[in-house]
Amino acid sequence: MAARAGRRWWLFLGLAALVVAVDQTTKSWLVARLAPGESVSVAGDWLRLVHGRNTGGLFGLFGGQAEVLALVSLAVIGLIVVYHARAMPSSFLSVTLGLLLGGAVGNLIDRLRLGYVVDFVDAGVGDLRWYTFNVADAAISFALLGLVAIAVWPELGRDRRA
Repeated sequence: MAARAGRRWWLFLGLAALVVAVDQTTKSWLVARLAPGESVSVAGDWLRLVHGRNTGGLFGLFGGQAEVLALVSLAVIGLIVVYHARAMPSSFLSVTLGLLLGGAVGNLIDRLRLGYVVDFVDAGVGDLRWYTFNVADAAISFALLGLVAIAVWPELGRDRRA
């Protein structure tokens, strides 16, 4: 049982570290190539890279509240780690929470370092656009889908030999 628990922690923390590394690398790459507000087309009007600065949270809510959002992020990060420690052994849950942790840490780094989060993926058609996001946001979105899947199909949250 201890070996399985150790593998879960490696999966959880390893995936979180990978998300943070990819998130911070892509943001650094973009910032080095585009000025704030500048954009470049990747796939016509469907997909663009835009150097955005989000001073708020999801969808830009609570703009200009980087310090408050950083504190909330720290609390959420603590809750994610505690939840992982107390949850039934599950590789699916470890992946889901690893994505969530990595996304939260990736955006927290921006808030602490810059006072805003660098967003850069802009998808949509014409004036009908999705919110501009980054790798950390995508990881959080996939994690939320994973948590919904566990709520609908609880067996996903339990390994067969746990």
